[in-house]
Amino acid sequence: MPEWSDADLLAFLDESLPPEGMATIEEACRSDQSLLKRLAMVRGREDAGLHTIGAIWRRHRLSCPDRRQLGQYLLNVLDEPTNDYIRFHIERIGCRRCQANLVDLQAQQDDAVDSTQARRTRYFQTSAGYLRNS
Repeated sequence: MPEWSDADLLAFLDESLPPEGMATIEEACRSDQSLLKRLAMVRGREDAGLHTIGAIWRRHRLSCPDRRQLGQYLLNVLDEPTNDYIRFHIERIGCRRCQANLVDLQAQQDDAVDSTQARRTRYFQTSAGYLRNS
């Protein structure tokens, strides 16, 4: 059975681990009472206000790009180091919040493209009669 750090367990409690990690810890909790006690201890430390720099960093999502940066990432207009960092954050770190924001922005972008195409089609259809008479 793998040994999880307190940071891993706190991420599990905050539901910020990748789905595979969440499932692994959840399954282990079903058969390991010591893991359940450790989870309670980790949660108790957090609730008591005993914070590490790493916990503060994760809680306030200081490493997460904002939505504006994620939108620029989708448009591929960022400088290379920033683009590489966001790709690393999304793909390797697996930040679920940023992944959800990226999916939402992609859907908005797709809706905008569909809306623009529909508008162009309507303009063409309504002006086609005028073009023939010219």
